[in-house]
Amino acid sequence: MFMAEPTGTASGNLQSSGILFNGKEHWNLDVATLVDMAVERNEGFLTKHGALVTETGERTGRSPNDKFIVDEKSSQDDVNWGEVNVSIDEDSFFRLKAQVIDFLSQQDHLFIQDLYCGADLDEALPIRVINHTAWHNAFARNMFIRPNQEQLATHQPEFTVYHAPHFEADDSAINSQCFVIVHYAQREVIIGGTRYAGEIKKSIFSVMNYMLPKRGILPMHCSANTTGDNTAVFFGLSGTGKTTLSADPERSLIGDDEHGWGANGVFNFEGGCYAKLINLSEEDEPEIFSTTRKRGTVLENIVVDGEGVPDFFDTSKTENTRGSYPIDFIPNHVRGSKGGHPQNVIFLTCDAFGVLPPISKLTHHQAAYHFISGYTAKVAGTEVGVTEPVATFSACFGEPFMPMHPGVYADLLSDKMSQHGSTAWLINTGWSGGPYGVGNRMKIKYTRAMLNAALNGELENVDFEIDPRFGFAIPKTCPGVPSDVLNPRQTWDNPEEYDKTANRLADMFNENFKRYENGVSEDVNAVSPRPMTASTNS
Repeated sequence: MFMAEPTGTASGNLQSSGILFNGKEHWNLDVATLVDMAVERNEGFLTKHGALVTETGERTGRSPNDKFIVDEKSSQDDVNWGEVNVSIDEDSFFRLKAQVIDFLSQQDHLFIQDLYCGADLDEALPIRVINHTAWHNAFARNMFIRPNQEQLATHQPEFTVYHAPHFEADDSAINSQCFVIVHYAQREVIIGGTRYAGEIKKSIFSVMNYMLPKRGILPMHCSANTTGDNTAVFFGLSGTGKTTLSADPERSLIGDDEHGWGANGVFNFEGGCYAKLINLSEEDEPEIFSTTRKRGTVLENIVVDGEGVPDFFDTSKTENTRGSYPIDFIPNHVRGSKGGHPQNVIFLTCDAFGVLPPISKLTHHQAAYHFISGYTAKVAGTEVGVTEPVATFSACFGEPFMPMHPGVYADLLSDKMSQHGSTAWLINTGWSGGPYGVGNRMKIKYTRAMLNAALNGELENVDFEIDPRFGFAIPKTCPGVPSDVLNPRQTWDNPEEYDKTANRLADMFNENFKRYENGVSEDVNAVSPRPMTASTNS
């Protein structure tokens, strides 16, 4: 029987978390020890290079239909209830919590981490994560801020995550055997029925997205990097290049997924990264590739060959293959995971319609509009029956994790951009010269050149033209980029087809924004796209 002695420091007791436990408690173990335990407990195996490979079963991604917020007095007026933020009553929460605690109490081993969410300790949330699997505990330690021994001695959790991935519920209050439930007043999260590790971190980020705006801090689903005196944040949905473009050898990485923008600037929520690894290559993303060959990295649903080498192009288990690793595995990360106030705010989209320009400059009201819209487009063929691009909108580029009305976050963004003189840019990493199947994907070297020009101030003195439909400003020239790719209409063989497609996309934006128009200012509503007639386009 596995009886490895714990190497961490106990900073509490499980009775304070309501768990009556007679098995082996493992407090704040380092990741190397947790990886060893995971292998011995048959929770995973090591690659040739020492990374831990795990599987999440049938749920290889988040379960949005199984996420709930408890409807209780202290938070009910703040939550933007609806299809995304679904309510559950307190009786159901406590009934399910009792079942989770009973399940955890019956295990032979429990793994506990006392951590922080937030690199700015003045604003950080002390949390406790309780797991019955070593590999999920390793994931939590990778992903959150790890306290030093002095901080650990005084750590008092303000939110606790009870994580029971192998407990499958049978309860009429939920939609399946899986559930992720947040109780803001109780300051607890319960998770069951899913082994997908991302639910752990995303549940706590949802908590931060509720708590921080009340203190005037903008929570952001974004990556961020800096040169020390030049900071940028990157918003974008999956597949738009958020992680890739922020991992720049010329700039230091603050973080790749979740940040706060407070009085002192930008700070990472995380102590690690959770990178999507599909089609990862050493040539295109050397910094991220190198992390997959280090002991301490946890790989989810990765196929390996007979020699134990990962094949990142094999998607037979899922396209959502993932790797979690501490941020210091990225050589040029920022120590302390903090940066100044952003000079540039970047919105990334992968527009498979081929309509949006590869780079454009936004006013602050346009920035609020596109922040709330959170647009990208899936390409044809990614789902059965999809034969043309499909528009996807996710408010604030992270709608599933935003408990409040998107206008709350957009107002904070506008205020902070105005206060600190930030410039907003919309960058399209998608198609040019036509939609998917007709045009071509924008070359990454051009995207890099445009991004660098924006960040380095090289576009400050160039001429711009105003897009008549969307209203943003398109540079006429950009260093390192052919001028004929900057205006998307000019890249299409048939400009009339461009106009039709652009009008369709404008209509999609407007239809989507109807959900939010009552919660934003007239100035933001006024920058909505305007479909154009043929005579206006000529």
